[in-house]
Amino acid sequence: MNIRDITPGSSWACEFTTTTWLDAQGAPINARNLQIGQPHPGQPGEYASIGVIRTRDCERELVEVVDTRSDCVFTVSWADCDRVEPVEWIE
Repeated sequence: MNIRDITPGSSWACEFTTTTWLDAQGAPINARNLQIGQPHPGQPGEYASIGVIRTRDCERELVEVVDTRSDCVFTVSWADCDRVEPVEWIE
């Protein structure tokens, strides 16, 4: 499935890769709580996961995904997304 063909109003997910700050175990770090001048506790690295697509920008070919492992939100290029599939929500 191509991201451009996603039906608005339906839930979709994808595998994605992005460069972000990672801890020693390779998990993304939420840097929102850093104070001014405080050093960042991680190192930049490549992170791959599965995320639910929250929004898409067809003009710039970007998606905002919510990572299913960390609940972090990432903005990712369509070129860095694979296996776009519909989400089946189970309660």
